[in-house]
Amino acid sequence: MKYEVVIVGGGPAGIFAALTLADLGIQNVVLLERGKDIGERNRLDADDMLCGWGGAGAYSDGKLTLSREVGGYLGEFLNTKAFYDLLNETDQVYVRHGAPDRLFGDISPAVEALAERASLAGLEYIPTRIRHIGTENCQAILARMHDSLTGKVDIRTGCAVQTILADGGKVKGVKLADGTVLESRFVIVAPGRSGAQWMKETAESLNIKTKTSPVDIGVRVELPATVLKEITDISYESKLIYYSKTFDDKVRTFCMNPYGEVVTEKIAGLVTVNGHSYATKKSDNTNFAILVSSSFTEPFDDPIAYGRYIAQLANLLGGGVIMQRLGDLLAGRRSTRERISKCLTRPTLPQATPGDLSFVFPYRHLLNIIEMLQAMEKLAPGVYSHQTLLYGVEVKFYSNRIEVTPDLETKIRNLFAIGDGAGITRGLLQSSASGILAARAVARRLNQ
Repeated sequence: MKYEVVIVGGGPAGIFAALTLADLGIQNVVLLERGKDIGERNRLDADDMLCGWGGAGAYSDGKLTLSREVGGYLGEFLNTKAFYDLLNETDQVYVRHGAPDRLFGDISPAVEALAERASLAGLEYIPTRIRHIGTENCQAILARMHDSLTGKVDIRTGCAVQTILADGGKVKGVKLADGTVLESRFVIVAPGRSGAQWMKETAESLNIKTKTSPVDIGVRVELPATVLKEITDISYESKLIYYSKTFDDKVRTFCMNPYGEVVTEKIAGLVTVNGHSYATKKSDNTNFAILVSSSFTEPFDDPIAYGRYIAQLANLLGGGVIMQRLGDLLAGRRSTRERISKCLTRPTLPQATPGDLSFVFPYRHLLNIIEMLQAMEKLAPGVYSHQTLLYGVEVKFYSNRIEVTPDLETKIRNLFAIGDGAGITRGLLQSSASGILAARAVARRLNQ
C-alpha cells in the first residue's frame, strides 16, 4: 500500500500534523495509532491512560501553556515572533474545537506584584499565559478533532508500527507489527510518552543522534486550596524555580491544579503519582509537584534508569504511592492511617499508603524539596505546614531528544520527528504546534 504521508502516533502532535495536512489539501495520508480509538479507551486501564487516540493528552487536565520558557524546545527553532504566532495559532485550533475562552496569567499589575513577592522569597516566577481545558473536556475536544479528520485522513487505531523503513538515507515507509509494509514518500513520527523507548531504539537503528535528557524526581504536594487561592486566581498555575542553598540544584513547581485531585499513573509497570483538575468539578484542595532535575555524566549516564529505581523503591515499600504529612517527615516518623485521619488536609487520594518518604528519596533530593517548601512559605503562608501532604514518587521521564533540523526533519530525508516522544516538546501546546510545523514542511515539498 502506498501513501504520500504516514503519521505514526495519534496523540496531540500526530493529530495536529494530520489536521494541518488536511487543511492544506494534502491527500492520501494515513495516521497509525497502536492504542484504541477515543471512544473505546478506559481510564481505569493503565495501558489506555497513555496510549490511544488523543495520547496522554486525552486524560490530562489540558493546560495550554503559551510560553517560550516551559513546555519544550520549539523556541530554539523559531524567532520569538514566529514562535508565539505558532503557539497562538495552535491554541486557537483548540478553541475552535471547544476549549474555553478564558486565558490566565496575562501581564497585569497583579502578575507583576506576584513576581516581585516571589523574588523576595528567593524564587523565580515564570510568567505564563495558560488556557485550562479541564480533564472532563479534553476527550470531547480530541473526539471533535477526530470528526474533523474523518473522510480526509485514513485513521487506523489498534495499528502498531514496528519499523521505520529507509534506504540510501531517505525514508521509504513503515513496517507494521503484523508484517504489512506501507510505502510512503514522507513519515512523521509522533510516538508520545508511551512510545519514547520505541523512538529511542528506532533512532539508534537509523544511526540518528540523540541527546540524553535529565530526569525530574520529586513529590506531589497537596494542601487546602485557600493557601494558594490568591496565586491561582491570578495565574492558575504558578511556575516557580528555586536553586537550593545546600546543593545549588534546580528545583521547580510543576502541574499546579487548583481545586484538583491527586491521581496515580502507571508507566511501564511502575505506579507513580500525578495530579489533575476538572473545569467544573472541584475539591477543597490544590495540588502541585515539586521536582528536582537530575543529570549524570560518567561513568553513569542513564537518568531514566535512576528515576525508575527511585520509583521502584517507593513501590516496594508502599505497594504503590506513599503518602506522608510534612509534620511527620520533619519529625522523623512515618505517617499512619491514624495520623492521616487527624490531618486537616483531607487527601484526595486516600488509597495511597501512609509511610515515610525519607526511606525513598536520597538526602539530597529530600533536602531540596524541604528548602523549596520553606521558600514557598514566604510567598504563600501555609505551604510549609505540618498539615501539608506529600505523595511520592512523582517522576517525569523525558525522552531522549532526537537531533532534527528547524523543520523537525531527521538526518533521514523526509523523516520527521515531533512531540514529547521525540524529546522535542514537554507539554500539550508545544507538542501540538510541532505537528503543525512538520506538516507544513511536508506540504511545501509535496507542492513543489
